[in-house]
Amino acid sequence: MSVVIIGGNECMVCQYEKICKSYGCKAKVFAKEKGCLRKKLGNPDLMILFTNTVSHKMVNCAVTEAKRNKIQIARTHSSSAAALTDVLETYCR
Repeated sequence: MSVVIIGGNECMVCQYEKICKSYGCKAKVFAKEKGCLRKKLGNPDLMILFTNTVSHKMVNCAVTEAKRNKIQIARTHSSSAAALTDVLETYCR
């Protein structure tokens, strides 16, 4: 399963990737907006939005792309490792 994580803390990118790998998921993490997000997303199975640490513009862009490509969206306010684990428990197992 492929996962795109939007938002979160830059210092936790490696931890996010490790957690996803432990659930058998391949992850792309976009902690900050760098250029055109639309071209970098690809076609993941799940998009996780950490809404507390991401700009409104980036959320709108991600949601638009998710609707266009029929990608599932999981939103969580917290960007902690526990919040990511909870989301992956729900969608990956």
